Amino acid sequence: MFGISEIAILLIVVILLLGAKKLPELARSLGKSARILKSETAAMKAESAPPTATEGPASTEGPTVITGIVHPAPGDATRPPAGPSGPSGPDAPRA
Repeated sequence: MFGISEIAILLIVVILLLGAKKLPELARSLGKSARILKSETAAMKAESAPPTATEGPASTEGPTVITGIVHPAPGDATRPPAGPSGPSGPDAPRA
């Protein structure tokens, strides 16, 4: 991989580019990111782990279905469905 001299040259270049004052802040943010990543991966592993004997049997329910009204997106060119007596609205033909 990298030898000591390559790592030293890389470190010098980073110090020159970022400046010595920004390095502690950069290291702190890297540490926070690593901790967050580690906790999220642990949570994902715990979530996907099979249930143990103390947790009881797995749920046999199917997926949850949520019903409701679907609103068209702004600028959508679709028309509302026709009512019992045909289309209604401002562009409907008048009798």
